[in-house]
Amino acid sequence: MLRHFRIACLLAIGSTFMVAGAQRPSSWQRFSNPTVEQLRKTWRTPPPEYGPEPYYGLNGPITIESVRHDLDTMVQLGFHAVTVQGGRNAELPYLSPEYFNFFKQFVEEAKRRNLRIWIVDDAGYPSGFAGGKISSDHPDLRMQALVAVSHSTISGGASFSQAVTPATVAVAAMRADGKSVQLPISDGHVSWTAPSGSGSWTVYIVEHQFRTSPTRSDTNPKAVKDTSQSLEDYLDPNATAEYLKITHEAYFKAVGDEFGKTILGFRGDEPDYSISGLPWTPALFDRFQKEKGYDPRPWLAALLQGKDIALTAEQLRAKADYYDVFAEMFRDGFFKPQADWCTAHGVEYQVHLNHEEMQLQLARSEGDFFRDMRYVQVPGIDAIWHQIWTDTVSDYPRLASSAAHVYGHPRVFTESFAAYRPLPDVPMARYILNEQFVRGINLVETMYYPSTTTSGKGGPIEFMRDPGYPALMHDASRMSYILSQGRPAAQVALLLPAESLWMGSAKTDDTFVSMERVLSEHQIDFDIVDEDAVGHLLKAEPGAFRSDSGNAYKTVIVPHAILLPQTVVERLRAFAKTGGHVLFIGAVPSFIAGRTDLQARSTKSEDFAWANIVPVDLAPTPTPPQFPPAAPPAPLETPAPLLQQLKASIPKQGVELAEPDPALRVEMRTIRNGQVILLFNEGSRTLDNRLLLNLKAQKVERWNPETGETETLQIDTLKPYSSLPLHLSAYATLLLVVQGKA
Repeated sequence: MLRHFRIACLLAIGSTFMVAGAQRPSSWQRFSNPTVEQLRKTWRTPPPEYGPEPYYGLNGPITIESVRHDLDTMVQLGFHAVTVQGGRNAELPYLSPEYFNFFKQFVEEAKRRNLRIWIVDDAGYPSGFAGGKISSDHPDLRMQALVAVSHSTISGGASFSQAVTPATVAVAAMRADGKSVQLPISDGHVSWTAPSGSGSWTVYIVEHQFRTSPTRSDTNPKAVKDTSQSLEDYLDPNATAEYLKITHEAYFKAVGDEFGKTILGFRGDEPDYSISGLPWTPALFDRFQKEKGYDPRPWLAALLQGKDIALTAEQLRAKADYYDVFAEMFRDGFFKPQADWCTAHGVEYQVHLNHEEMQLQLARSEGDFFRDMRYVQVPGIDAIWHQIWTDTVSDYPRLASSAAHVYGHPRVFTESFAAYRPLPDVPMARYILNEQFVRGINLVETMYYPSTTTSGKGGPIEFMRDPGYPALMHDASRMSYILSQGRPAAQVALLLPAESLWMGSAKTDDTFVSMERVLSEHQIDFDIVDEDAVGHLLKAEPGAFRSDSGNAYKTVIVPHAILLPQTVVERLRAFAKTGGHVLFIGAVPSFIAGRTDLQARSTKSEDFAWANIVPVDLAPTPTPPQFPPAAPPAPLETPAPLLQQLKASIPKQGVELAEPDPALRVEMRTIRNGQVILLFNEGSRTLDNRLLLNLKAQKVERWNPETGETETLQIDTLKPYSSLPLHLSAYATLLLVVQGKA
């Protein structure tokens, strides 16, 4: 979303559809398994739960008449739902009785137009400040961080003596070689003498402080993004309970009779720790001690070093331990309580994180994408500035679709367009959406639609006024519908090694992103999985790991991990011994960790004798420029040894090209009597080739999402393939529905 307006609702749907305002069955967010003919009946006009929706801000002096005008315009533009945020409006103070009286009218007007609603969970972004009420009413529940407030250098044999404040949580002395000693605090004072002849030491005083990520709040009188309204303590479930009481429960009291009917859920936005220091909550040290078996405080000085200070291997492993605990507490303190609340109230939780396209940054500020999304019913991403354009490489939307696949959810959303400069025109917007559809996204939210004020300002932004925009939204509705049906088909899993990212391994990140490209450019359908999934969440079967969505991974690829948990190694070994394929790209891990990363052991040659090791060094994918224009990226050169291993280890794909072409992208889903296949020419030239179907194709149809029409295609059968000519213009898509079993 526009990084100046966001946060959001939820979503989902399943196999049973309903008329406007009717109560959904409890299975509304479960997987469907329709036949081709059942799909065809709903294809032209999907239910409104499939969107798309604008992000609508209730800003400025507005009336119910202006809202009616805006909702009518949304219908004309092809929207079937709306994401709504309480905006800057002095006449309707956020969460006041006046606000909710107006919001009830808004819900009734949306219901009359058969529009569904996602409620943005705050008065701006990131989620979690409750329109400023966390700071004003519950200052003790504000976000906290650990900060090194001072440091002093002493030599061996010298003494250190200093008073400390009650906010001090640790005092540690650290030597240049990484050795660290925790100093005792007695009656608010620290005294210590460095061992004689031990060299130079730096003594760090570490305090906990109330620090918050900047918030963009429509209740901020300065109308700026700053730290005046603090986020809640994400790591404390009690803080989230208070947040839910202020926001979600107030909505339930006002319009709860439409929960699960007109109102689909709540939409969150970019919760993260964009702070200096380490994320912290008072319960963290006890949780750490319980899980890891050691006290983290002697290591805090090292973990708070700036980017220019290189940590030792031991310090990096202690850092990974800290972020492991942080990631669990973030999930359990913030994301899970909201998902549980939504489930209990008949709606769903939809959220995306910050900078999903930059996993090293995300690992620091949000811990672990998959941990955060584990209980979220509708995982999401955003594409709001220049992450997706014709000059970028943009596989990151697959993070959200993979989380949905691993955890058994059929819906995945995108917040798109918001802060693009220049704003895309309709053809470019279509390209941006197709880049996401072909990576598993199947619900579209477009940014931004400010409410029309009494002065006549607001209304749809410029490119929404293009005459071709309604057709694009009808296209998005049909694509969202068809790509939500059945189940994912990926048989390849690409591991996202969180432990290595917590240790700051740029090599791991580069190899991971480059492997995304390699698989995509060779038309290999894949999901991303994390260490929790491989270590214990995926169901182990002979030669396969099965997701909660039902697809079975028969190949697991590990991109240059520095360290792996013992549970992951053991499950991969058992997987390989029963017929699965494991590929380590670049090198095998240097460490295997048991209870703690700090005490991880160095690996031996026999630890991975059962795996396939591909010692190649993949070129890193360039970081996309922020503004166009730029030349399209050249295809990634795949080293021959890697290509040979992929051919030997990857299960037969549902579709192949007669002649290799890295421009084609593929997404597949299986339905009861066939497959849905989306093809996208990501290249700037026409693609002429022949498509080979490794399927028992009885009938192949082209379904046109722009018109809703379908047509039967002529196929040639030449064992073991069925085939058809493939002609795709630059940036064009082809949606095929194949009747017949794989």
